Amino acid sequence: MDSSAKSFNPNKHLKEQFVSDLTGSSMVEVFVLSAIFSMLILLRHTISIYNKIDEETSSKKKTVGSWGAYIIRMIVDFLSIVLPITLVSTVSLLQIFSCVLSEWSYTIGVVFVLVLFIYFAYKRDGSWHQEQGVHIHSLRECVSSYRVSLMLITCVCILAVDFNIFPRRYAKTETYGTSLMDVGVGAFVFANSLVSRQARGIATMGLNLKSALTSSSPLLVLGFARLAFTSGVDYQVHVGEYGAHWNFFFTLAGVAVLTSLVNVSPNYCGLLGSLVLIGYQICLISGLNVYLLSAERGTDIISQNKEGIYSIFGYWGLHLIGVWLGNKLLFGKNMKSNDWARKRVWTLFLFFWCLTLILDSYVERPSRRMCNLTYVTFVLATNLQTLGIIMLSGGKKVSLLEQAINRNLLAVFIVANLLTGLVNLWMNTLFVSPVTALFILVAYGFIICCVAGFADYNGIKLKFW
Repeated sequence: MDSSAKSFNPNKHLKEQFVSDLTGSSMVEVFVLSAIFSMLILLRHTISIYNKIDEETSSKKKTVGSWGAYIIRMIVDFLSIVLPITLVSTVSLLQIFSCVLSEWSYTIGVVFVLVLFIYFAYKRDGSWHQEQGVHIHSLRECVSSYRVSLMLITCVCILAVDFNIFPRRYAKTETYGTSLMDVGVGAFVFANSLVSRQARGIATMGLNLKSALTSSSPLLVLGFARLAFTSGVDYQVHVGEYGAHWNFFFTLAGVAVLTSLVNVSPNYCGLLGSLVLIGYQICLISGLNVYLLSAERGTDIISQNKEGIYSIFGYWGLHLIGVWLGNKLLFGKNMKSNDWARKRVWTLFLFFWCLTLILDSYVERPSRRMCNLTYVTFVLATNLQTLGIIMLSGGKKVSLLEQAINRNLLAVFIVANLLTGLVNLWMNTLFVSPVTALFILVAYGFIICCVAGFADYNGIKLKFW
């Protein structure tokens, strides 16, 4: 009897092939998509009628009577942030008539830029200048919005990629190239490094290996839990992404362990991170890249999970640079104003985009699978671009949805992963019609928002470490 008949996931191999051998899209398209997503957040911050509603309802205490106002605000945030992100990532309702919204990404980007230009020209005497003493708060609000926007895009994409409605060029690349989903893994590492204890200058003593592993135990537990789940239900796993047994939680744990063992001042993290990345890149172009991209695997644990294990060095270098940038831009003593930080973020994102183009042409193309130097600069460019655009709001108060998700970022990510797994086990996503797929994605996004909102309203904050 065919073993697949007893499987929870009989279409496992078809689903694995569906996300394999992809080449991604152009850097220009990723640039435009990143701008569109961040401008959605920016528009939510700067539309005056929403800000008025926020100010009025924020002053109310959380009582039974305020629950209705809370729900209304969450629905407004969902419709103005999550729904547009879902539509831009996949399709609009016009997909019913075979009109794909993702094909209009460049046009949408230009329209958004024009709208924002007109808006800020009209409001130029408003939010650009901050009162002395509140710029720290404003920057923290902008960083919170940036981190939440990345989480929302990630949550939408991890399920959308399993449907035909999601453009294949947005999915993760097989070896070299750039795509929307390629940004997500590196963005998660960078976003956490910006606000880490190390970036904030909170001194920690160097740990031994046992202590470092203990401090990273929550991530290791999540990693083994995911491994047990995927093995137990025969869930699809693209081996070329991290390896046979590896997953992203193990990568995060590996970065955390290295950071704990090699504990340096945030002032030197930029230098150390650069040296790690350059040294790793030299190893890659000296032949390590051929080994990592080869389909051949030995029986030992390292060979079975070579992509996940070796790419830790790239992600660690990215983390260290993120720590340095976070310390200088957000927590450093030399920070002068919101405008000062904004200008430097814009300068840095332009610098990293130029550096990415140079490395892409003369060193090696970006590879998320290996986390090479070009991929790291690509992640830095797109993330600083997102942060820079959001900072144009001048530190407007974050929306209620952003506040709710920001308080439970990792918990929201875990819920999204669980829902993604359940949907894939419940139905054959490969053969779902576009209209049904869109309905599922919208409902999925709404459920995630409801979970985050319920936790926030009831003061639930889940900390895993």
